[in-house]
Amino acid sequence: MKKRTKYLMGIGSIVVATLIFVAADHIDAPGSMGTSADIADYFAFEPTEGANETTFIVDLQSNVLPDLAYGTFDEDVLTEINIDLDGDLIEDTVIQAIPRNGRMFFFGPATPGQTGLNGPVLMDAALGDVEISDATAIVETTAAGVKLFAGPRQDPFFFDFFQFNAVINPAMDAAPRGFLPSGEAEDTFDGANTLSIAIEIPNSLLGTPTATNALGITVYNTWVTTNRKQ
Repeated sequence: MKKRTKYLMGIGSIVVATLIFVAADHIDAPGSMGTSADIADYFAFEPTEGANETTFIVDLQSNVLPDLAYGTFDEDVLTEINIDLDGDLIEDTVIQAIPRNGRMFFFGPATPGQTGLNGPVLMDAALGDVEISDATAIVETTAAGVKLFAGPRQDPFFFDFFQFNAVINPAMDAAPRGFLPSGEAEDTFDGANTLSIAIEIPNSLLGTPTATNALGITVYNTWVTTNRKQ
């Protein structure tokens, strides 16, 4: 398998994104761009302050611009959410998601048999499944209180892509210019979609974190990988 990885460090009572995490990393390597192996964004947070659940959202990139066609989840791509509980940056538990016949199947959270390598699908740790939906979002809630979603969602970032390129490469424009004020900037990705996988899961199923961040706050350290079948 080939693996793509994106990291997110916790900074909250459970986990919240920090400034060291570069979100919206659209269109990664040529080998994964335009497919659901390309990780666009990754979010992990408490759904409400003081909640006993954690929400994980993985945005997998298809094509970016609104006038391009979007693909579907690739059945040869396994998405894996890795969670470190003790601060050694080695996954202690994982959640996996893989699509089959219009549904997204989830496995875990479970201790991986191997760490740092591409392990098999955790077939003996089924978590639940949900129909892959689009215009009308379908959310499945399991008996354990886990909420699951999979399907295309609008790109969450406002970004004036062409103006950004004019700023970093003045040769593209007649004269160097700065960023435009909010009333003049264009959201290049307005109407564009990513392929999203969302899980809201009780913390009791994830395990108790003992890792601490730079502020001394107990957190889950978490990152996401995509693994393509070879």
